[in-house]
Amino acid sequence: MAARFIEVSLVRRGVHGTAKLLDDRAPITCAAVWDALPLSGDVYHAKYARNEIYALFPPFATSEPPLENPTVTPVPGDLCYFAFAGTELGTRAYGYGTDVRPGTTVVDLALFYERNNLLLNGDVGWVPGIVWGQLVEGLDEMAGACNDLWRTGAAGETLSFERL
Repeated sequence: MAARFIEVSLVRRGVHGTAKLLDDRAPITCAAVWDALPLSGDVYHAKYARNEIYALFPPFATSEPPLENPTVTPVPGDLCYFAFAGTELGTRAYGYGTDVRPGTTVVDLALFYERNNLLLNGDVGWVPGIVWGQLVEGLDEMAGACNDLWRTGAAGETLSFERL
C-alpha cells in the first residue's frame, strides 16, 4: 500500500501540518480514521497530558479499534486516537457540557506538539492512546499555534483532519 497523508490544521489560525498515517503499525485505526475523513471540531488543549490539542467526535468506526501501537508517552508530532465512555469525561471538571455524558461514547483525536507528555489522568489512571499518524511537515508552526492556543484560549478555534 502506498503511503497515505492527511492535513491537520487549526482553521482560524490558518496553520497546518502534513501527517503520514502509520498503516503498518495501526492498520485498523488508520482505516477507521481515513474512512471517516474529513473530520473537524472544536479544539481543546489538554489539562492532564500536557502538550496536546484534540477534538472530540461521535464514534465513527463500525467497532472501536483494538489498542494497536499504544503509548502513554507520546512524542512531538504523534497523532493519537482515544475512545472514552461518557462517564469517564462527563464530569463538570472537564467542561464539555451536554455532548459528553453517561451513556455516550466519544472519540478523541489528538496531536501532541512538544515533549514530556504522560497519559496519566488523576480520575481514571493510565490512558494509553493509539498512535496512528505522525506529523512529517509543519510541526514547528503547529507547535507555535498550539502554544498560542494554550495562552490565549481555544474558543472559536477548530481542529481539522483532511485527506491529501
